[in-house]
Amino acid sequence: MDTVVARKNKKNKYLLVALPLFLLVGYFVFSSLTKKRSLDVKKGEITVKTVENNYFEDFIVFQAKVEPLNSMLLNVIEGGSIQEIFIENGDFVQKGQPLARLYNPNSELGYMTQETAMIEQINNLNKAKLDLRTQELNLAKDLVAIEHDYLDSKSLYDLSEKLYKEEIISKNEWEKTQENFRFQKERKNIIQQSIQKEKQANQIQISQINQSQAIMQKSLEILRSNKKNFLVTAPLSGRISSFEPVLGKNYIAGESIGKIDVMKGYKLMADVDEFYLEKVSEGQKGEVEYKGQTVKVEVTKVIPEVKNGRFQVELNFSEGKELDLRQGLSFGVRLLLSEKTKTTVLSKGSFNQDTAGEWIFVVEGDKAVRRNIKLGRENPLYYEILEGLKEGEKVITSSYKDYKNIEVLNLK
Repeated sequence: MDTVVARKNKKNKYLLVALPLFLLVGYFVFSSLTKKRSLDVKKGEITVKTVENNYFEDFIVFQAKVEPLNSMLLNVIEGGSIQEIFIENGDFVQKGQPLARLYNPNSELGYMTQETAMIEQINNLNKAKLDLRTQELNLAKDLVAIEHDYLDSKSLYDLSEKLYKEEIISKNEWEKTQENFRFQKERKNIIQQSIQKEKQANQIQISQINQSQAIMQKSLEILRSNKKNFLVTAPLSGRISSFEPVLGKNYIAGESIGKIDVMKGYKLMADVDEFYLEKVSEGQKGEVEYKGQTVKVEVTKVIPEVKNGRFQVELNFSEGKELDLRQGLSFGVRLLLSEKTKTTVLSKGSFNQDTAGEWIFVVEGDKAVRRNIKLGRENPLYYEILEGLKEGEKVITSSYKDYKNIEVLNLK
């Protein structure tokens, strides 16, 4: 009798072999996905700092230059080309001292034409006023003659009246005398009234002529004064700076050719990064180092106009003592933006450029582990730590350029 031999199932055999392989591959895939990315670095290549609990003072540091407290620009009033230069840049000048002379033939010819026209108008007004005076004089002469005729007729009237009553003259002669006296009397009254009105009208015209003459005379004086504007003079006493006119060069009216610095006190002028525009305001205190001593300064003006990413700040020296300063000296200004407060701080480093202050590597033994943090204010020395770090912890503050996608650093 034949023995029945059981046939092996090849399918089960393949499953027993494939299952362990699948589990092994899955393990490696899971491990690769869950394992933190790490990198070996040498301790000598990194900078490690300790988180501190220290006083934080919000301040900025910038460079400022010394300038005179008061200055005045030298502007060309009448355009023209430089004909003469009388002083040099840096000279001390007195008020009214000639500095340079300009030449403009077209303007000078225009001034001469205007001056001639004004003088002619003034002469015409004088002639009109003289004619009115002559007219008044002629009327006065006429009035004298008329009064003389009136007095003669009155004398004749009085005499004829007596003679007529004594019947020496005829009635016809008496009536003629009466008529002549009446005529001379009315004539005199009419002429007197006419002369009075003429005088009043002439007075009004003369007053108007005088006003016109005064205006013309003032205009003439201004015109003659403007002719002097070709000579540039010092508006006040001080030292000339930025004065670089060139012989023969043409300057337009209103163009600046330099400035005069009043050597009575100094100020500081600085260009500050626009990032601090909202943080800097008038009245803020600061300090500079001068010959080994700290000198207090104060912001007196903020010019908010931003040019090339910077805005201007003006500061005055707060202390009244005399300082032996020179224009153009440069100082490093330490400007305080807030009072001192004690908080958690970390020394500044280049890590922030790569992390935007959102994470940092915290040293834990021979490793440095990535951790999320939150930074607050900053000054040239410290970052203020708001979240993620504690006092005494050590962190890496050097550049993270090669560690952006790494989660653990193995310190060797």
